[in-house]
Amino acid sequence: MRFMMVDGAGLQPTSKGAGPFAETKELIAGYWIINVKSKDEAIEWMMRCPNPHDEDGDIEIRQMFEMEDFGDSPAVEHHRANEAELAKQK
Repeated sequence: MRFMMVDGAGLQPTSKGAGPFAETKELIAGYWIINVKSKDEAIEWMMRCPNPHDEDGDIEIRQMFEMEDFGDSPAVEHHRANEAELAKQK
């Protein structure tokens, strides 16, 4: 099974930030970005996710947008041009 962790971090307490989380039950403590082939594969990996605080918690799995999900727009074209320029520099 292929797995690639792209990014992940813990987040500072909400007392150090600003946002829409009115109740602590809505707290987001961190995130992992993983590159998998399907939702089922993401669920398999997150079932093995470590629990550093040894407390009950929830994991929400969300799919990220890809550039292909957006229609043509100046912002998308700008992004593609930047990617092409970076590829030339490698």
